[in-house]
Amino acid sequence: MAKKEKKQEDVFVMFDVVYEDGTKSSRRKINAVGLSKDEIEDHARTEIMNQDRKIAEMSGKPRGNIKELARSE
Repeated sequence: MAKKEKKQEDVFVMFDVVYEDGTKSSRRKINAVGLSKDEIEDHARTEIMNQDRKIAEMSGKPRGNIKELARSE
């Protein structure tokens, strides 16, 4: 049976985030289409900050600054 090929737009990387206030957010999904391995972490930090900004706008509760960012396993 043939395996389903991944489409280019289906390339995601998951990250665990620790904020400066000690809160944690696990398995944050980042689209990694067209990025090299060296670019992914910088891109992920920017994307997660953008996601947090949108969440804060909707909830009225801002997130702290990102202290640590690591790929989920």
